Amino acid sequence: MNITVYCGSRFGEKPVFKDRAVELGSWIVESGHNLVYGGGNVGLMGTVANTVLEGGAKVYGIIPEFLLDQEKGHEGLYTLEIVKSMPERKTRMINLGDAFIALPGGPGTLEEISEIISLRRLNRTEKPCILYNIEGFYEPLRKLLEEMVAADFLPAEDLSKVVFASNLDEIKAALGEN
Repeated sequence: MNITVYCGSRFGEKPVFKDRAVELGSWIVESGHNLVYGGGNVGLMGTVANTVLEGGAKVYGIIPEFLLDQEKGHEGLYTLEIVKSMPERKTRMINLGDAFIALPGGPGTLEEISEIISLRRLNRTEKPCILYNIEGFYEPLRKLLEEMVAADFLPAEDLSKVVFASNLDEIKAALGEN
C-alpha cells in the first residue's frame, strides 16, 4: 500500500512530533508499505522520508519546482517527481496514495488533508483519511468540523469518514491492520 503522508516542512515546537514521525516511518517499512510525500528533506517531511529510506522501503516524492531549494528536494528517493504547481503536486499525491495521513504541520498540510476530507465527503474516494492527532494537535479542527455538523453544514455521517488517531494503534485500526 502507498501511504501518503502530509506533514510540516518544520519540526514544530514539541519533540514528540518528530518522535511520532519516526515511529510512523518505521511502521510504514515494517508493514511492507511505501511512502508518498511532498519530496522535501526538511522538518517532519524529511524525518518520515529518511526513516522509510533507512528501512529499505520505496519513497515517492512530489515537489513543485519552486520549492526545490526551500524544502531541499530529497535526492535519495526512489523517485522525486518535479511538478509545476501545488495543485499538480496534490493531484499526483492523491493519485499515488492508497491512504492519507496528516501529521502536524502548517497551512499547506491543512490544505492537503482538507482536500482528502472533501473528497471523502463527496464520495469521490473511499481511501482512508487519518489525522494523526498527536497530543491533541488536531483538536481545534475536530471541534470546527463538529461545529459544521451542529450548524448543519456537514452531515454527521460525513464527519465519521475522517479518523482522528491519537496513536499508531488507532492508525493501524483505521487501515484494517493490527
